[in-house]
Amino acid sequence: MMAPRIVVAGSANMDLVGIAERLPLPGETVLGDDFVMMPGGKGANQAIAAARAGGDAVFLGAIGSDSFGVTLNARLNAAGVDTAHVRTVYGASGVAVIMVDRGAENSILVAPGANRTFSDLTAAEEQVIAGGDVLLCQLEIPIDTVVAACKAARAGGTRTILNAAPARELPADLLANVDLLVVNEVEARTIAGQTITGSETPDMAALLALVPRVVLTLGGAGSRYAERDGRDETVPAFVVEATDTTAAGDAFTAALAVAWGEGRDLMEAVRWANAAGAACVRKLGASSALPTRAEIDELYQGL
Repeated sequence: MMAPRIVVAGSANMDLVGIAERLPLPGETVLGDDFVMMPGGKGANQAIAAARAGGDAVFLGAIGSDSFGVTLNARLNAAGVDTAHVRTVYGASGVAVIMVDRGAENSILVAPGANRTFSDLTAAEEQVIAGGDVLLCQLEIPIDTVVAACKAARAGGTRTILNAAPARELPADLLANVDLLVVNEVEARTIAGQTITGSETPDMAALLALVPRVVLTLGGAGSRYAERDGRDETVPAFVVEATDTTAAGDAFTAALAVAWGEGRDLMEAVRWANAAGAACVRKLGASSALPTRAEIDELYQGL
């Protein structure tokens, strides 16, 4: 079986990661345990994760002319991602400042840099999207670019997955071109227009009125898959010892894209993606923690 072609249109950042016993409160300074610098960004992470999970991954995005940009491009290439259409612009690459505590929780600030310039898709970029099996997008690049990419995918018969992170309201012309929405609970509530207090669950019916299929990620509780025909099931998480949750969502979403591109039933695809997310949290970092297909299969087959 040929590897599915996964086209990822998104961000690339250099991640500056500090590790401490706990996250600082506003106005507080906390003495850290360690610091690491590694390539990241939701788009680049998902492209690398898709390649490691067995996909034929292509990355569309923008990096800066600085040393971070050189490193980002090198990491993508080293993972086997096609970078032939990556744009290099004069100035700074995107940067993410990440704080991680000993309980594996994190707090992230993103300075988009070159990612802000990724707009006005070229005809060549639209052709790459139309030639894919699955287009995977997130929301760390200009929203107009995400809309244009999803429209190009729909026109070319390419299935679309939108990982709607970070949380924001989505325009109707984007939602109309999304085949599968992947969100966490905060993102789901934002898109559904819910004002949430306490432990109220996201309104899946409201989401399914906007898109035909939804995967709701629930962290340590697993994930939930629902579609308009009435199918609605929760998939338990794989139990592992967590070190860092930073890129778990990216590992999950990319593995889901690969499995769907391979033609698997979406419930099976979600289970396999759960294994990818669990395999990721066992390691520190973003792109460096993304699991290989063998690591995903090892957890998945241990069901």
